[in-house]
Amino acid sequence: MTAPSHLWFRLHHREQLAAALIGRHLPETMTAEPISAHRRLRGPYTFGGELARRLVPDTMDTDAEVVRLHEVTLLTMAPSLRRHIEATKETLTSLAVPTERTRFYSRLRTLRLAHGMTAFLTQRSQSAPASLIIRDAHHADACDAELIAVLLRRLDPARIRLVVCTGYDELTEPVTPMPETLPAALFRHAHRIDIDEDTATAPTPDARDWVWSDGIADTPGLVEAYQATDEATRRRWHDERADELTDADINHRLGAIPFHREHGSDPEGAGVTALRTALDHCIDAGFYDATVDLGKRGRRFVTATDNPEQWWAFTTKMTTSLAALARADESEELYNEARATSISPAVHQQAAYATAMLYTRHHEEDSRNHRVAKAWINQAIAIASLDPNEASRAFHSAFYRNGLALIELHLGDPKRALELVEDGLSRLDSALDADQHRLHRSVLRYNRAQVLAGLKRVEEALEDYNTVIELDPNYPEYHFDRAALLRRLGEDRAALRDYDEAIRLSPPFPEAYFNRAVTKAGIGDSAGALADLTEAIALDPTNVDAYVNRAELLLELGDDIAAGADIAAGLDQDGDRAELHVLAGNLAQADGRTDDAMASYDTALRRQPDLIGALSARATLHYEQSDLLSAFADLNTAVLLDPDNAEIRFNRAIVAIDLGRGEYALADLRRADELSPGDPDIIDKLRHCQDLVDSGSRS
Repeated sequence: MTAPSHLWFRLHHREQLAAALIGRHLPETMTAEPISAHRRLRGPYTFGGELARRLVPDTMDTDAEVVRLHEVTLLTMAPSLRRHIEATKETLTSLAVPTERTRFYSRLRTLRLAHGMTAFLTQRSQSAPASLIIRDAHHADACDAELIAVLLRRLDPARIRLVVCTGYDELTEPVTPMPETLPAALFRHAHRIDIDEDTATAPTPDARDWVWSDGIADTPGLVEAYQATDEATRRRWHDERADELTDADINHRLGAIPFHREHGSDPEGAGVTALRTALDHCIDAGFYDATVDLGKRGRRFVTATDNPEQWWAFTTKMTTSLAALARADESEELYNEARATSISPAVHQQAAYATAMLYTRHHEEDSRNHRVAKAWINQAIAIASLDPNEASRAFHSAFYRNGLALIELHLGDPKRALELVEDGLSRLDSALDADQHRLHRSVLRYNRAQVLAGLKRVEEALEDYNTVIELDPNYPEYHFDRAALLRRLGEDRAALRDYDEAIRLSPPFPEAYFNRAVTKAGIGDSAGALADLTEAIALDPTNVDAYVNRAELLLELGDDIAAGADIAAGLDQDGDRAELHVLAGNLAQADGRTDDAMASYDTALRRQPDLIGALSARATLHYEQSDLLSAFADLNTAVLLDPDNAEIRFNRAIVAIDLGRGEYALADLRRADELSPGDPDIIDKLRHCQDLVDSGSRS
């Protein structure tokens, strides 16, 4: 029997779906009806949010802990679920009022959310295989497109079989390159079925139906009938439909309501208000593609002259989103337009700061210029110093000096960066009440911790991390970064607790699982490390470091077949990765394929001549083949690269003894004993070597 696969239906019209499903012998559907992904309905996560709304109430009865585990994902996609799910993981970022929002999410947050929904679907109870039918995927917002792509790759179709419906037009890749894209996922993970166009004569369409479908119906002739209706009637219909939706699901405010209001009778008033409401929500949630779209639509109705506040909101939130989407050139063009259009000091101040960040952080590497960035940030600081309001002046001065601190770091002056961050904290403490700008105060302390860690003032850095976690205990990145610092201090158990907390608080991200795996391996928890590396690879199949570490661990555990598969998968991703060639050599050497092993070690050292693991492995093979001089040469190079490595010195001593160089070996063994006191193998060999030297023997 052929294993089931996900299905990709290409339809000429969405109404063809029912006929297309006949005779497909699909498992029972997970939801009572197919779910549309058309962004015009509810904007970002039209599909993901509706899926959550349909599944969560029943899942709360059967798997409440699974719901609680994924509350951030579920509430982000479907805010209306707050009546079912208590929000226990709020952060200063999520709670900040708009005027105090100074931190924005990474564009990769939506990828984390996609993995969070995947985990929710796989972890909830399911008694039998199910199918999940997704309509209008070709009209999905970038968030839903990414989510569907992840589901196609990660869901086992034998358990949850996806049926993804698109039109016939070619699917376009997102402007910003993303790790998981819908066109690539459909081609790789779904069986395509093209549905022939229905030639039957369709009934005469009612133009009003197109409006009440929220503009997603594509029945032949329907759009044409709508367009043939007089403008006043169309606008009235849009007003009526928007009024109907006002008290419906909150997510309609991100899709259908702004669509209807901008096509209704008052686009410059109600339309702009609806677009602005959606814009603010989307940028705060990290839905940056939607924010750009909403900004463009809003800017059609306002200018810097007739409505400067709304014009600047649509403009600056577009620019922030474009920068987050790695589209810094487009962002800078809009800032230049704003500077040429407006004489507002606030606009010029904010644009100067943002342009500085483009040049020090967001532009492509070859276009960054930290001195140009410094010129722009100084302009922002100068304008802010003229603010007559003491509290506003203190906040903006601190905020912009924090940006200057980043530039000074990039210019190689961490001490000056530290001075600027501390100055910013002092300004806020002296001019603001304790409950004002709590988010930015925590950001400044976090930045100070990072600078201190870079200056190797690790204990002071740890104090700041402790403080920011007290201030904002649910922000996962704080725990993740503190864990790395604790590992530097040798406190692996404490680091593991922080990695556990970061994973609990956040939708899944591969770096947390990878770092926790490395920490577990370091304390001897091979099973835990293996599980975490497997999860890291599931989250990011291009993570070569995870393949390297898992293959190494599998070799240690004696699972050569699985290790070989990981080595091959890693080399498919990066054929020049030297560590993988070393592991391939280890595997070949264990199988007795010495020529293949030597070729792999040679390849590794051509790729990375200073790779100690490759030098040591090749030395071992040379030694086994009785080529003592070559073994000694490789170990000599390794010692020069890492003179305080007790194991390498021990191995070089072994070869030196066999070469009759007892005094040389004795020096290495003494140093190895200093570096690893109490090691029984070193102590035993040291005694043996001392006896050889004392007796004048050559072996």
